[in-house]
Amino acid sequence: MKTDVSPEPHGRKRSKGKVYNQVEVSKKDRSIAVVRSAEVKALDAEYFAVKDQIPTGFKLEKEYRKSRKRILKVLGGSEKDWNSYHWHLKNRISRVEVLERVVPLEDEDKKQIQKVSKKYRWGVSPFFASLMDPEDKNCPIRKQAIPSVFEQLDLSEVKDPLIIKYNSPAPLISRLYPDRVIINVTNACSMFCRHCLRRKDIDFKDVTYPRWLLDQAVEYIRENKEIRDVLLTGGDALALSDNQLDYILTKLDRIPHVEIKRLGSRMPCSLPQRVTPELCKMLETHDPIYLNTQFNHPKEVTREAQKAVDMLTKCGVIVRDQTVLLNGINNDPHIMKKLMQELLKIKVSPYYIFNCKKVEGIRHFRTTIADGLNIMEHLRGYTSGMAVPTFIITAPDGRGKTPLYPQYLLNPNVDGKPLIRTWGGHILQYPDEKISNGPPNCINRNEE
Repeated sequence: MKTDVSPEPHGRKRSKGKVYNQVEVSKKDRSIAVVRSAEVKALDAEYFAVKDQIPTGFKLEKEYRKSRKRILKVLGGSEKDWNSYHWHLKNRISRVEVLERVVPLEDEDKKQIQKVSKKYRWGVSPFFASLMDPEDKNCPIRKQAIPSVFEQLDLSEVKDPLIIKYNSPAPLISRLYPDRVIINVTNACSMFCRHCLRRKDIDFKDVTYPRWLLDQAVEYIRENKEIRDVLLTGGDALALSDNQLDYILTKLDRIPHVEIKRLGSRMPCSLPQRVTPELCKMLETHDPIYLNTQFNHPKEVTREAQKAVDMLTKCGVIVRDQTVLLNGINNDPHIMKKLMQELLKIKVSPYYIFNCKKVEGIRHFRTTIADGLNIMEHLRGYTSGMAVPTFIITAPDGRGKTPLYPQYLLNPNVDGKPLIRTWGGHILQYPDEKISNGPPNCINRNEE
């Protein structure tokens, strides 16, 4: 049989019956490569053995549809209602009597929820409630949405990790960095996460701040020309109406030194119905827009979330994820890796993993820094770089985000060469560049 081959590069003659690769590998070298490939595969054997057992939103579609029907029956809604974010916000579950009809609750659970609700607000969108496993009290969705007795038991004195009084130079403004600021546009959310760092600002009633107050925040940005990046958050930026959001973004568009706008919203995860054609049409007029969202477990990466992200990306919005490291929910390297991979599948870019902040009422969610670094060790090299976010802790006294990394540089100078540890655990010397007296980018021909 005659073999079709491409023309040889650089005019090299082709031997009859032989196909040349652009890079030819000898049989001996190929055998070494086979051994190395087996070694690389073995490094992640533990994950390969369990990855298909980790629940994901796509795998649970059938169960989620059943939950949707049950919740619609409880709330007296229709399929048309389910597709309306207005209906979900109006029917946010915030009473024990309703919640116990969605997921089974023991008497003690109901008592504890009632006690916690006197101190901290709670509520969950019907959509996010449909992701709960009604038979599993340790379901990661339930833990994020339903109040726990542990919230009462935590009497930590750290009530505001951002130290707002030190970082709010104007109404609604938070400023921790030279070239970017936050505008806290509302305290409203589609659900009130039990690990929320701003729980003291949530209060017990949704508040949309008046335009005259927003105008003061915008004026501060106008007067400080070094500010190029503005984040609208709260609360949840997408809790605002399209008109209110358009009003703020238009104001920011008219400031020459504001280069990008960001929206902080968990709704692509917790209420994806909020992403409508009307919203996307409006956002498209305010390019460039970035949206930072929050997925904390693979069960949250649903078909509805995929649809919402597709709509956002098609209108030019860049969507990135900021996961919170939560004890008993995602402080497991395999779960976190699966989450990051699921996010890439729906075109959400992993951005940060936040160490859960020290806020009153959420100590039971906090993990050690070692947990976070261990997760990073099992991401870098073990999955594609696009799936590796930055691990962040928030510095005390409102001093901002601080990135932490596993230590790969073991010694900066061993016999003139840095000693490094690879992601796979190999200890090697790295041939670093020598300091040259010549001009930049000078090539020493004698070294060839």
